[in-house]
Amino acid sequence: MKKIPFVDLLSQYKSIKPAIDKAIENVIEESAFIGGRYVKEFEDSFASLYGIKHVIGCANGTDSLYIIMKMLGIGTGDEVITVANSWISSSETITQTGAKPVFVDIDPVYGSVNENKIEEKITPRSKAIIAVHLQGQMCAIENIRQICERHNIYLIEDCAQSHLSSMNGVRAGLKGIASSFSFYPGKNLGAYGDAGCIITNDDEMAKRFRMYANHGALKKHQHQIEGINSRLDGLQAAILSAKLPYLQSWTDSRIKNAGIYDKYLSGISQIKLPAVRPGSVHTFHLYMIRAEHRDGLMNYLKDQGVDTAIHYPTALPNLPAYKYLGHQPEDFPEATKAEKEILSLPMYPELTEEQIIYISDRIKNYYQTNS
Repeated sequence: MKKIPFVDLLSQYKSIKPAIDKAIENVIEESAFIGGRYVKEFEDSFASLYGIKHVIGCANGTDSLYIIMKMLGIGTGDEVITVANSWISSSETITQTGAKPVFVDIDPVYGSVNENKIEEKITPRSKAIIAVHLQGQMCAIENIRQICERHNIYLIEDCAQSHLSSMNGVRAGLKGIASSFSFYPGKNLGAYGDAGCIITNDDEMAKRFRMYANHGALKKHQHQIEGINSRLDGLQAAILSAKLPYLQSWTDSRIKNAGIYDKYLSGISQIKLPAVRPGSVHTFHLYMIRAEHRDGLMNYLKDQGVDTAIHYPTALPNLPAYKYLGHQPEDFPEATKAEKEILSLPMYPELTEEQIIYISDRIKNYYQTNS
């Protein structure tokens, strides 16, 4: 029986082992563990890739969202709108500022926030929208930007799953006042621990973001404000710099593998393949299907040696953490329905066509046996 992991980070490491090992060795030899040239080199390289003025490295993607909102002045009494089906970072950081998270249901086709339901959630207390580009799929970001402009509220982009994703030629992260990236190990560009960054073209906000992430100081001991400790460390920065030249080719491989999945899974009536929004480049951080009898299929695939995952098994407003908001599952019908159907199949650049065929055959066999 084959064993196919959900993500194969070891294969990726082996493919570029000399570059990774040298990057780690350099940092250790120079004891450049906090700050220093390796952090700056990565920030500069990522800024160049994105055509953005400022990249501020952070300890993780969650912190980067919190820092953005905190420095925009969002706090007690404010509301921030975000999507109902995401990782909790998209909403818990809102609460951490003192503001209230306001959830919007998902688009039934694309799985990202339904932009047509945003304006009904806007109140005089609304200060920002966090648009989350899930799975590598772009939101209808230009429509959302126009909504923000009409109501004079901030647009923040959560790009944790959308490195190099784009809509009409504009990459994820370039429409908002500032955007958050995660470099968690399993991301399309992943560190070997927690890491993240903020990107922005706003000079003054970049200064404030960097200051707040570094104990409120741009220079050691010169604390202009009280801040937090959320710095990208030298080891992770050097590893990310070693990986960055491969990001485009890895992205191309993900897109190619998604096409192979589409080829071999098409025609199975019990599943829906991931749709790609017109005009967009979907970078397939996840290859997420909608499946009938999802739990049975998941267990069957596990027995066949195929690891899968659910992103996410409970919509945010249905979590115990948000019980205090008084929502009912029927308030978010599409996100609640998705809880029972979504299934993420193995997806990474090193995945082979042979492995995808094996997975696809197992899925066909499951439904033929359990029709």
